[in-house]
Amino acid sequence: MTELEIQALLQKQRDFFNSGATLPVAFRKAQLQRLYGAVKQYEAEIGEALRQDLGKSRFEGFMCESGLALTEISYLLRHLKGFAAKKRVRTPLAQFPSRSYTRSVPYGNVLIMSPWNYPFLLTVEPLADAIAAGNTAILKPSAYAPATAALVERIIGEIFPSEYVAVVTGGRKENAALLEQKFDFVFFTGSQAVGKEVLRHTAEHLTPTVLELGGKSPCIVEADADIPLAARRIVFGKFLNCGQTCVAPDFVLCERSVKDRLLQEVIGQIRTQFGDRPLENESFGRIVNEKHFQRLLSLIQKEKVVFGGEADAENLRISPTVMDGVTFEDRVMGEEIFGPILPILTYEDFEEIFALLRDREKPLALYLFTRNREHMERVTGEIRYGGGCINDVIIHLATSEMGFGGVGESGMGSYHGKAGFDAFSHSKSIVDKKTWLDLPMRYQPYGNKLYGALLKLFLR
Repeated sequence: MTELEIQALLQKQRDFFNSGATLPVAFRKAQLQRLYGAVKQYEAEIGEALRQDLGKSRFEGFMCESGLALTEISYLLRHLKGFAAKKRVRTPLAQFPSRSYTRSVPYGNVLIMSPWNYPFLLTVEPLADAIAAGNTAILKPSAYAPATAALVERIIGEIFPSEYVAVVTGGRKENAALLEQKFDFVFFTGSQAVGKEVLRHTAEHLTPTVLELGGKSPCIVEADADIPLAARRIVFGKFLNCGQTCVAPDFVLCERSVKDRLLQEVIGQIRTQFGDRPLENESFGRIVNEKHFQRLLSLIQKEKVVFGGEADAENLRISPTVMDGVTFEDRVMGEEIFGPILPILTYEDFEEIFALLRDREKPLALYLFTRNREHMERVTGEIRYGGGCINDVIIHLATSEMGFGGVGESGMGSYHGKAGFDAFSHSKSIVDKKTWLDLPMRYQPYGNKLYGALLKLFLR
């Protein structure tokens, strides 16, 4: 699509939004129901597209993409009326007589730019939030997941008119053309590098923006943790989608006294979950493209590999790989891994965790395996990160009851459920002042002692 065509599309959406058609809650619910029905109808095709793009199994595609999208849409349908209702708030005595309330209104015309690693979920879920809030939307799926992008374009084209929701496919040229436009809100999921470019462009128009990025999410394992269970859950979360998950445990920071035991349990769990030949396991998935495949291979230091390390260049597959003896100076610790490589680092005592993590970039997630309640409180309270789990990994994002998002280098803003509705809405504060009484204290000329005393009474 050319820049002129994008401009024309956006103008159509502006006109449609300005008509007021998207504002009624009944309209929004009807569109969410259409979206829900389409996801159900195309469930098999969605699974096949995800298999083509990322080698995902049908089970994983439903569990981590279409199923979660359905959950979010269902949640919004149940709660939308309450989310959109006016919220009465207390009115200060100084503003008597009046009534105060807040109401959520849509931003207007929004742009949603989605990534390749969960190309269906991370397109449809923010779209559902945008629809619930009453916006129009232009979707820009990743060119790195072409089968899913084509299917999303087909589905959206069948259920929504383009003046309401439209899909723009393509690569960098289309991305650049979209970012040159003045949207009312932009929602981006992807890498930090691209997120910075998005923010530079949106700053030109002072456009509010949510950035869902990533980072090196640590997984802390203390000596008192249930080591076999920790290993089982870490292996699941780290190697899900072949490691290409923004909230995957990027590295393990393990108390030195239990490191050898954890290593053996992790290796055992890899064999249990993926078999003795993971590269032949059709449910394991593959790296998205040659560029990322070669980048990941360059992060593997063979002398530090204690398990895995094999690769299949023809099918872009890398086996689950564990590296021991890693330090923060190693190349694998210099960037977000985003692949099936798990470095193991160690610490001596609890206080060292804070020295190692406090001054680093704030990650999207942090995971802590421990039985120590005091340590849980200190880690969750003193280390800055987007969100996370205690004694598990990644599942904090699989709920519509809590917002999900990063902080600092890992992003800004959050979504899911009510947080998603709020992200795509502006909350207006309204004072409805009555006309049957007009107290004179605020008007000039000042100096009346009685009025001054009343003013001090009201405002203290």
